[in-house]
Amino acid sequence: MNDAKLYSVIRAPRVSEKTVRAQEISNQYAFEVATDATKADIKVAVEKLFDVQVKSVNVVNVKGKNKAFRYRNGRRGDWRKAYVTLAEGQSIDVTAVKV
Repeated sequence: MNDAKLYSVIRAPRVSEKTVRAQEISNQYAFEVATDATKADIKVAVEKLFDVQVKSVNVVNVKGKNKAFRYRNGRRGDWRKAYVTLAEGQSIDVTAVKV
């Protein structure tokens, strides 16, 4: 997989209270990924970009919310989130990541 494809698979790290707790407890990191990315694509991209060993990948399709803006109804886009579990002793500094 070339570098352009790696950066298109992983879009951004997702940092929230839930993901920080998952990092501390079970060494899991959350990323926003392309909607057409497979688990194998995500695993290869994380291993090559961050030089870590990935133990497992779980993927969640997040549905966009219905919102109103200036009396018009609209819908936010759907997106995909990946929870990546790393091997013991591995870590990623998501605060310094520029994806």
